[in-house]
Amino acid sequence: MVTPVAVVGATGRLGGLVASVVEELPEFELVARLSSRDGAHEAGPSVFGGAAVVVDVTVPALSPAIVQNALESGANVLVGTSGWSAARLATLRSSLEDRPDQGALVVPNFSIGSVLGTHLATIAAPWFPAVEIVETHHAGKIDSPSGTAVRTAELIAEARREVGPVDAPHVDQRARGQQVASVPIHSLRLPGVTAVQDVVLSGPGETLTIRHDTNDDVAYAPGIRAALAAVGSLRGLSVGLGTVLGIG
Repeated sequence: MVTPVAVVGATGRLGGLVASVVEELPEFELVARLSSRDGAHEAGPSVFGGAAVVVDVTVPALSPAIVQNALESGANVLVGTSGWSAARLATLRSSLEDRPDQGALVVPNFSIGSVLGTHLATIAAPWFPAVEIVETHHAGKIDSPSGTAVRTAELIAEARREVGPVDAPHVDQRARGQQVASVPIHSLRLPGVTAVQDVVLSGPGETLTIRHDTNDDVAYAPGIRAALAAVGSLRGLSVGLGTVLGIG
């Protein structure tokens, strides 16, 4: 059985890659290739061409409306757009409670290496009093901090539930970064970079840095395949590629 898929944001870097992956897999058929300007956030559900799976890789401002419209079309949704805060996820989770036969998978990062790097950081986090994140992306990335960094900070805080928040002095100063779940995040936007995340953990007399470096967008393809294979059978809300890979 072939699963029809619509990709919203297909004219962007990540969206173009997602569309290419869909087209190369015999179990999927690309039935709609939409840009962020095609009105998928406000048009009727028919804009998705009868897709059973809708992939949203657009921009944070449009993503929630696109996802809601896709759910109203009856599709399951794969979200690769950044900016899905805890509040947005809570709203989506609530919406899915009224749709027991549908599911959504929100993936801050499709790189398997990135997922593993974040998982390693959560293992190390309870053992160090101070943790900070430095994330670097290409100059065209419009949101900061990145969704990957936000997710990493949230998971670090969860891993430190018994020991408490990280030590982060002078966070009232803007140069100290933006705190997410007590973890300072510093965002760099530079030409010539794809994506880099450093989680710096520090304690008396030692520092541990867990670094993940994406050199080419092709690194996202295996994670996209895994997410596509899983999303059609999901029910309710799942967050993170690790949930379908069994990592974390």
